Amino acid sequence: MSRFFAAGDSSSESSSSDEEELYSDQEAEQKPEEESEEESEQEDEDEDSSSSSSDDGKAGVSKFLRDAESSEESDDEEKVTVVKSAKDKRLEELEGVVKLIDNARRINDWGSISTEFDKLNRQVTKLAAQEKLPKIYVKTISDLEDFMNDTIAMQKVSTKKVSSTNARGLNAMKQKIKRNNRDYATEIEKYRADKEEYMMSEEEEEVQPVEKVKKSKAAYTDNIDIADDEGFSTVGRGGKALQYTPESILKNLRSIAESRGKKNTDRAEQIRIMEKLHEVATTPYQSIRVLIALINTRFDLTTSTTATYMSQEQWKMADHEYGQLLEILEVNRNMVVVEGAEEWEDDEKPPQPAAGELLKIPGSTISIAERLDDELTRSLQHIDPHTAEYIERLSDEQNLYTNTLRGLLYIEHLQAGGKLENLQEGANRMVMRRLEHIYFKPSQVVTILEETAWKAIPTKLDSQITPRNGAKGIASLVQTLSTYLFKNSADIIRARAYLCQVYYFALHDQYYRARDMLLMSHLQETIGNFNVNTQILFNRTLVQVGLCAFRANLVYEAQNTLQEICGSGRQKELLAQGVMIQRYSQVTPEQEKLERQRQLPFHMHINLELLECVYLTCSMLLEVPLLAQTGSSPEIKKRIISKTYRRLLEYHERQIFTGPPENTRDHVMQASRALAAGEWKKAAELINSIKIWELMAESEKIKQMLSEQIQEEGLRTYLFTYAPFYDTLSVSTLASMFDLTERKIAAIVSKMISHEELAAALDQVNSAIIFRKGVELSRLQSLALTLSDKASGLIEANERTLEQRTQGTANAFERQGGHGGRGGRGGRGGRGGQRTDRGGSRTRGGQQFGGGALGGAIKV
Repeated sequence: MSRFFAAGDSSSESSSSDEEELYSDQEAEQKPEEESEEESEQEDEDEDSSSSSSDDGKAGVSKFLRDAESSEESDDEEKVTVVKSAKDKRLEELEGVVKLIDNARRINDWGSISTEFDKLNRQVTKLAAQEKLPKIYVKTISDLEDFMNDTIAMQKVSTKKVSSTNARGLNAMKQKIKRNNRDYATEIEKYRADKEEYMMSEEEEEVQPVEKVKKSKAAYTDNIDIADDEGFSTVGRGGKALQYTPESILKNLRSIAESRGKKNTDRAEQIRIMEKLHEVATTPYQSIRVLIALINTRFDLTTSTTATYMSQEQWKMADHEYGQLLEILEVNRNMVVVEGAEEWEDDEKPPQPAAGELLKIPGSTISIAERLDDELTRSLQHIDPHTAEYIERLSDEQNLYTNTLRGLLYIEHLQAGGKLENLQEGANRMVMRRLEHIYFKPSQVVTILEETAWKAIPTKLDSQITPRNGAKGIASLVQTLSTYLFKNSADIIRARAYLCQVYYFALHDQYYRARDMLLMSHLQETIGNFNVNTQILFNRTLVQVGLCAFRANLVYEAQNTLQEICGSGRQKELLAQGVMIQRYSQVTPEQEKLERQRQLPFHMHINLELLECVYLTCSMLLEVPLLAQTGSSPEIKKRIISKTYRRLLEYHERQIFTGPPENTRDHVMQASRALAAGEWKKAAELINSIKIWELMAESEKIKQMLSEQIQEEGLRTYLFTYAPFYDTLSVSTLASMFDLTERKIAAIVSKMISHEELAAALDQVNSAIIFRKGVELSRLQSLALTLSDKASGLIEANERTLEQRTQGTANAFERQGGHGGRGGRGGRGGRGGQRTDRGGSRTRGGQQFGGGALGGAIKV
């Protein structure tokens, strides 16, 4: 029976303990969240002890339940438990770190001191954000500075060598203490004045945080309103008002600069803070420092995100702030922003330069202008050019050009002062940026750009390079800027300036001037040594010179100039107007990314369809008469002017059925067939019906010029084709066939006879052409001429290969005394002038190989 009664008692006790547990749980929920893990562990131990002290007669589930006595005991123990706040825990951790630093000081271990000092600063940062600065921290850093000074003094006297690890730790601590103690100089002075009084005051202030009452949200709002009267205030973590004053600007800028490049840094928040710092800045020095940091942070906002280019809003704000920076620098001439200047380290007070001295502020107005230019170009690369957004974005170029010109004026002023050195490179970079904005534009557009820029700049500012009222025209402006860079720069900038000037002259139909400048520069020989962007500019200039020659009715020069670019089939890639992804290409993703970054904005493109049309038309006017000449005279060596044109023509001739022309190529190919058949009117009609000619200036003049060229080439083709079938031919008959004057026909025929293209004589008395029948070559003679040409070609190839392999040792095969050499490529005994010309052009810029004994053997 007792066993059952015992069971009943235990059940009643367990029920009562359950109720008590319920109340205790409710009380536990009302406890503050700052209880530590030690309390929970202690409660578990109390529960274990109470359960073990219960009666041994409990069995089953009842032995895991508390009885009334154990619950009372646990309640008594909970009353004795000490609850520690988060602040007390952090203070204990802080004291532990301080003890570790004291221990390291006793053994002079500066490596451990450096490590623990960093940990100490991290803990103090958490404490200082919520409560007052712990005075034990002030005591520690003050004593540590004194100990460091004593150690350095002892090292100077002592002859004992310090270990390398200890020396590195000491050097690191020098910088850390110097930088850290500067922020707490006031507290350190109070501590050193009376150490005991300073530490006693801490005990009196310990109770203050306990009496602190939490403020409501309305209280924070009132605090912010009050702060806004003086400066402004930002709500930080916990709803506390963070106040920024003019005196704290430099300190905030330093903290922002130290967080630059770190992970989880909110750039947008930093920009908002610096915008408000700029509003409360009272001195020019503060404004300059804030603007430089603000612009750089806006640039970092792009690099820290996944965006491929800077947003238009951020770019406009950065451009506006750059203009404000230049305005402040123009007014305060005693302050200059230069690269490599020493940073001012005292955040409490601004620098005070002496009278007549310049205050150098670290930064670069040139780099900001270049970055703004690059960001605008990058945005234009990614925006669809057929939308209104592209036009709107392109309108920002005017503001950029104005600020670039203003930045150049500022650099010129610094150069005129003569107090700073190494400014020439910066001036060259700014002039180059200005030139790159105007070289590819028509003069009317550049005139508007220049006038608007000078109107936005104060009248008291003027340029020494290009005076405000000294410009005689846009051509004079381009020439002045290019000449300045050619005199004061070197290598890449000089070459780019020269190419920009040539491009401008070619764009404005000054062909002979552009051609002579390009040939005199010899850039075509060394362009492979320059970077890719300069090579792209060279290709663009070459194409523009070719188009200029076409507009000047110089068909041969235009075709010869465009051959290298258009004949390769890679016009889009060579002109940086698109990426050609081939099926089996070995291009890596990094190379493809770099290639896309080099692409030019759409407004700088050269129309590729127009370029192809000009190239094929010029090739047609040269190739069709040549085909007729080689077809009627087998003894003439077959040569090809344009392989691309020949390939397209052969493909077109293989087609069984040809419909009406649909694109540029179809028009040119059908015009070629009509011209070869003598139908010059049909050919002229097909060429003039191409709509792409409307994109050229004075399109009617271009069409008239093409019609005249087709008439002349049609006459040449007719004479080459039917000369073997005529003995005499009347000039008047030809004039009626091709709608040309007899004088014009006589001039064309005379030119053909003088160039030995036509075996005939011109009878001026009877106004007729008398053809001479040449001696027809036998089969053997034709084969002998072919063999001779192939042998000479083989010799040329061998010499070219030998010349490439023996660069730098060109005279290795010459005999002693100079005998046996040919002395150059001219000693081939009248084998024809054309080959000599080709040899001369090939050896230009390279090593000339004399031939030596090998040349003597060939000569014999």
